[in-house]
Amino acid sequence: MGVSADEVLRRGAVAWLEWRSQQVEPDLSDARLVGMNLRGADLHDVNLRKADLTGAKLVAANLLGAHLTSAILDGADLVDANLRSIEAITTSAKGANFRRANLSNANLMGSNFTDTDLRDANLSAVKAIAIDLTWAKLRDADLDGINLHRATLCYTDLVHTNLAHADLSQAILTEAEVGTAHLYRANLRQARLRRSHLVGIYAVLANFERADLTDADLSWATLTKTSFKSAILHGTNLRGANLTGADLSGADLSGANLTGTDLSYANLRHAKLDRVNLAETILTGAMR
Repeated sequence: MGVSADEVLRRGAVAWLEWRSQQVEPDLSDARLVGMNLRGADLHDVNLRKADLTGAKLVAANLLGAHLTSAILDGADLVDANLRSIEAITTSAKGANFRRANLSNANLMGSNFTDTDLRDANLSAVKAIAIDLTWAKLRDADLDGINLHRATLCYTDLVHTNLAHADLSQAILTEAEVGTAHLYRANLRQARLRRSHLVGIYAVLANFERADLTDADLSWATLTKTSFKSAILHGTNLRGANLTGADLSGADLSGANLTGTDLSYANLRHAKLDRVNLAETILTGAMR
């Protein structure tokens, strides 16, 4: 009777590498690997579906192309791990540490990544539709081209992240920290950004159509040629923001702070400007 893949893995790196060289596709599906030390392990393309890796130590491990759908990675340590192109649909990784990990081109649809540490991680071109990133730390992470449609990012730290070309349509970012993030051509259509902090973001040509930015802070943001068509900007702080050429047609700016805001050549047709003081607002060439 042959030995199972998880039994070999428990024997250590040398035994695993020797055994693996003879296997086409090691199967660790449903394996219980709780708290196991797999530092630097070669697990590329391995089947880990429904495996329990709670608290496992996977620092600098190679999981390139691994199959982790419905696996449990709660509290696991994946610092510097290679997770490029993994399939991790509906995976649980609550409280896991992915700092500096490479997750580019991964499929994380519907997964639970609440309270995870993803600082300095590479999440470019990741499919993360409906992922839960509540309270996650993504400061300085690269999310270029990520798909976060319908994702939950409440209270998430996105400070100084690269979100260029990201899809955040219908995402929930209530009270998220997004200061100085790069959102060039990002899609935030119908996103919910109530009380979010977006101070100093760079969002040229971004799409905030029908987004809810009630009481959000967009002070000193660069928003040139950005679309806010029919967006809710009720009580939003736009102090010192650059909205040159922006489309605010049909937007609700009631009670917004437009002190020092540059609305040159902006489209303000049918915009609601109740209780707004425009005395210190730049309106050169604006369409009203």
